[in-house]
Amino acid sequence: MNALRKILLGLSALAIASAAQAAGDKMKPFVLAYKTSGDVATVENEVKQKLTNAGFQIAGEYSPYKDAVVIAVTNDALKKNAAQSDFGGYGAAQRVSVTKNGAGIEVSYTNPSYMAAAYRMKGDLSDVAKQLETALGAQQEFGSKNGLTDRKLRKYHYMFGMEYFDDLDAHRLVSHKSYDEAVKTVEANLAKGLGGVTKVYRIDIPGKQETVFGVGMKKPDRGDKYMSDEYIMNIIDFQSPKSTAHLPYEILVSGKDVYALYARFRIAIDFPDLSMMGDNSFMNIVESPEAIKKALTRVAGGQVKGDYWQQ
Repeated sequence: MNALRKILLGLSALAIASAAQAAGDKMKPFVLAYKTSGDVATVENEVKQKLTNAGFQIAGEYSPYKDAVVIAVTNDALKKNAAQSDFGGYGAAQRVSVTKNGAGIEVSYTNPSYMAAAYRMKGDLSDVAKQLETALGAQQEFGSKNGLTDRKLRKYHYMFGMEYFDDLDAHRLVSHKSYDEAVKTVEANLAKGLGGVTKVYRIDIPGKQETVFGVGMKKPDRGDKYMSDEYIMNIIDFQSPKSTAHLPYEILVSGKDVYALYARFRIAIDFPDLSMMGDNSFMNIVESPEAIKKALTRVAGGQVKGDYWQQ
């Protein structure tokens, strides 16, 4: 009996040590599935077929700029985890990109476990990560030289004084009288393409008053270039593989409130190694966080001081 007890205690200690080691594993924001040749449209269709065959639902897709396509996917596991998590709608979709880079084409996607930690979700989405790997492949993680642990991601902010995931006042765009009014307002303004912001996808989170919209942003006439997906990515997405799956941004309706992660968090979580100063740095897009917030505030039905857009 003593021998059996010792064996059981040993196995328990090993399990605890293994869990601790796993919790300390470092993750990176993106996964390169594979590289190929051909044209973007053909590869995109092949990728969508692989995703649907693996049980994913295509929530939406768009081309933020030439030679790049982003496909947003979801499934029951993602939506269930989102429903169990506070503001889980941010993690209800994973983003798959097809990008021409030099002579080749890269197929990449967001790392589900990284995003689950960054968005403080209940589960680690390891099952979804395995599904994506089976469907598309997983040659390498990328987007950060050293990566971040689950613990670090769950309390992440870029630097002192910048936003955390749970800084709700920084992320809140506007409040409405009800959830239904908030959703209808966002839908209507996206349909109009207000301020250059358009809908890529919509996912309703089951069992709760929460809806996430993926939105594309392009500089409109008389608009602010600093809110444009293409402008920002031309500066910060300068390494290979390309981090196209950073896009699109999200608008989250949760109850009667409309949120969008402030860009100093939303960009930094996908580009944690981006320097503050120098070429291709945050300093080069210093005006973008407020430009993005203004654009998304209009869509959410809020007012922007000095605004010239007619709603």
